[in-house]
Amino acid sequence: MRRDHLTFAMIVGIPILQLTLFGFAINNNPKNLPTALYVHDHSAYTRSIINALENSAYFDLMHVNQSAAEGDAQLLRSDVAFVITIPDGFTKSLLRGKSPQLLIEAGATDPSASINAIAVMPQVVNSALRYRRLAPTGLATSKPMFKTVIHRRFNPEGITQYNIVPGLLGVILTMTMIMMTAMALTREVERGAIENLLAMPSRPIEVMIGKLLPYFLVGGVQVLLILGMARFVFNVPMLGSYQLLISVIVVFVASLAALGYLISSVARSQMQAMQMTFFFFLPSILQSGFMFPFRGMPLWAQWIGEILPLTHFLRLARGVMLKGAELPEVAPHMWPLLLFTTPVTTLALQRYRQTLDD
Repeated sequence: MRRDHLTFAMIVGIPILQLTLFGFAINNNPKNLPTALYVHDHSAYTRSIINALENSAYFDLMHVNQSAAEGDAQLLRSDVAFVITIPDGFTKSLLRGKSPQLLIEAGATDPSASINAIAVMPQVVNSALRYRRLAPTGLATSKPMFKTVIHRRFNPEGITQYNIVPGLLGVILTMTMIMMTAMALTREVERGAIENLLAMPSRPIEVMIGKLLPYFLVGGVQVLLILGMARFVFNVPMLGSYQLLISVIVVFVASLAALGYLISSVARSQMQAMQMTFFFFLPSILQSGFMFPFRGMPLWAQWIGEILPLTHFLRLARGVMLKGAELPEVAPHMWPLLLFTTPVTTLALQRYRQTLDD
């Protein structure tokens, strides 16, 4: 262990990483969720509601929409978690005691991320309206002053499998693709087979393609298996294009394979390659939004999560499968995958060239 510095670093680093993530970054009660408003009724009462939402710990009012279509597009792109609509005639119905409706549209691809905010919404609005002293107008404050209508978009029944199964596609690929490719070259170094490659007039990019192509095929088998079970066993809807989903998967697998190849060029043994794989896999599964709500994490943890390929793949897969998103909606999450793949591939090729020079 004294000679194997990487193993010793893993023994110390993994517990510290786990304590940091679980102690600081994980939060099942996300707050400050991005929210858009679509206001038809402008009065002192609606302004009180808006002020109460702004002062609430759960809602971060980021947009004031001019149309319902604008809110639909925001939910489709996951720009906001909620779109709250105050309908026309809300104040008039309120003062007449007719319990007007307040519409809350929530992006429910991850039901656990919004459940607490939805639950606290009626109390927030009720408090705001009571501060307006409605009793002198003749409205009995003991009865419900309004009705909350909740539309859970993209997963109206709140079925957990609809959120978990597309996420498992990314988690399984992350674990298997990185580990298999990371151990490929490392195993050849241990067995001495790498010397035959070094003696051949092969370019580094040719060696990389030759090593990674079989694992692309393995990943293809896994993708077919998971998508088949998602459709016919768990009945997960497929609202988007299969061609777009496969394109997303190809880019994602390329990023994982490049990272695995880079790890194999750094590790000196298969044990080290496995350790480095798990050191990357642990924050990926915890900070990507797969196990815990992404917006519930502190800002520094979200910045780290934005670097991880799994974070963007989850948004892409759930967007295509559950929301029916097209290329314009998923493009903002495609370029981070490409941005991750390019430098990792370049660095892996440079590491292989150093091996040739040595």
